[in-house]
Amino acid sequence: MASELPLTLQTAYAELLDRCASAAFQRAFTEEGAFTSKTVRGRRYWYFQARQEDGTRKQRYVGPETPVLLERIESHTEARGEQRDRRAIVSMLVRSARLPRPEARIGQIVEVLADAGVFRLRGVLVGTVAYQTYAAMLGIRLPAAAVLTGDVDIAQFQSISVAVEESAPAVLETLQKVDPSFRAVPQLDNRRGATSYQGEAGLRVDFLTPNEGADTDAPASLPALGTAAQPLRFLDFLIHEPEPAVLLHGEGVYALVPSPQRFAVRKLIVARRRQVGAAKTDNDLQQATALLDVLVRKRPHELEAVWGEAMGRGPRWRQLIGEGIGLIDLEVREAVLKAVNAPRSITPGLDLAFSAPKARYESERDIVSFTGSAAGRMVRCAVTSEALADHFSAQGADQDSTVRAFRENRSVLEQMARTKYLTWPVEEVGGVIIKSDEVEALRAEAQRPARG
Repeated sequence: MASELPLTLQTAYAELLDRCASAAFQRAFTEEGAFTSKTVRGRRYWYFQARQEDGTRKQRYVGPETPVLLERIESHTEARGEQRDRRAIVSMLVRSARLPRPEARIGQIVEVLADAGVFRLRGVLVGTVAYQTYAAMLGIRLPAAAVLTGDVDIAQFQSISVAVEESAPAVLETLQKVDPSFRAVPQLDNRRGATSYQGEAGLRVDFLTPNEGADTDAPASLPALGTAAQPLRFLDFLIHEPEPAVLLHGEGVYALVPSPQRFAVRKLIVARRRQVGAAKTDNDLQQATALLDVLVRKRPHELEAVWGEAMGRGPRWRQLIGEGIGLIDLEVREAVLKAVNAPRSITPGLDLAFSAPKARYESERDIVSFTGSAAGRMVRCAVTSEALADHFSAQGADQDSTVRAFRENRSVLEQMARTKYLTWPVEEVGGVIIKSDEVEALRAEAQRPARG
């Protein structure tokens, strides 16, 4: 189970998110520098002076002094202080909370894309770099093995890209600010434009868009981002209603990422679509498991809503989600199914078997308990004494009579337990208990012929 961050650190991240959101609106002068003035013929003019990489100083003209300009300069000066404060919060979250910081070059790539307006224009950061932001967002520590990556993935709906009627600078030009070696990865049909860009060090930036029509590999144009993008299935589900987040790089990079509940459910789907044994499959399942373990506690209603949306998209979606959930940790799976009010039977091949182990009466819970096994794990089963008295002729509080009633009706009760365990929404993680008001419905359902 992921460990919870102290409330003070969760509060610090919330403050950082708010500050980064505000700072994203004012990017006129982003480098380190200072404003300076000169008086020419009795009138004052302002310049912005910054140190270049070669150590020299360069001045840029700002304009003649006016009350409005002085206000802007004052705001910018305050923003410089804000930048230092944000950098300090980022450093604290990385050091004290041990939250993931992206590799420096990846952080720089996301930062220049943010400055170019990619996220303002509704581009969404996806993939493992987005996953890294969920630790701070959810106030937990994520397993380190699941946060390593060497790629940056950006997605956008093509319809949004056309509708915004604004364009960011050309992607290649933006990426070359970080690494001049960036080049477009050649396509089979270069007339459609590049969807991927790669530097000499191997860092790759991919642009994606949902494939909502017939299957195609043909790149689609994203005019707002100044690039083409590769169409992908299930991506529309992932990037619908993205959430703001901060990448813990520099002073914090404000970005849009998929909601963690959509990210987790989609990981279950894509894990089943990859080839068996693919290296990325394990990473998909690790990320899904880590997030779901947290979401059942922190965002159960949001998880249930997204789960219902995905399951409502048709048989193929239900099949892939069921197969995916069957591959994650059993306890997390049970907690998820309980949170989303789903039956265990969505997992293909799952069954509950019994080998007639000894039953025992538990006075503190007033039940008769027995065990079964499913997928190689023990399953705790029980029937209440009230159910045995009401439906199986047990004599009230008489312990011997209660156990005897269970033994005499064991095969029926085991079948009822199996029915509830597999086909009813999960009520008790890791087990099943038969109650008096459920007996008739379970008996009737257990007697129905199995569906082929």
